[in-house]
Amino acid sequence: MDGKGIDINDYEQKCQKILEEDEIRFAGLLDESGTVLAGGYKSEIISKLSEEDHQSICEEIASRVEKRKKHDSQLGRVKYSASRREDVVIMSFPVYDKVIMIVAESHINIDRFAFRIIGKLGSQWGEFVGE
Repeated sequence: MDGKGIDINDYEQKCQKILEEDEIRFAGLLDESGTVLAGGYKSEIISKLSEEDHQSICEEIASRVEKRKKHDSQLGRVKYSASRREDVVIMSFPVYDKVIMIVAESHINIDRFAFRIIGKLGSQWGEFVGE
């Protein structure tokens, strides 16, 4: 455990389970600074980004998730966020003070896919310590 209710080994297994989906390119648990703590790219996938650019995207996703929390009391917590690009869909799922980042093929139905991912994350998804 990392002190915030996160068992990294458990999330490594969850990321590997998510990577079994055909449309998934990357599934990773990020800390608040964007460092990948668990998961990664599917073994047969070659990233469309350099390692430096991938790290930049991870940092950006983690920062966005943190910034969105300031509106939670008025709007409710974020369940997930997604951006559809021409070549991929990037999704984020807050988990405690961490985030699951998913990179998927661009043809997915975002809402249906998001709820499949939520099912794989299980009961801890979206919860925060202290509730």
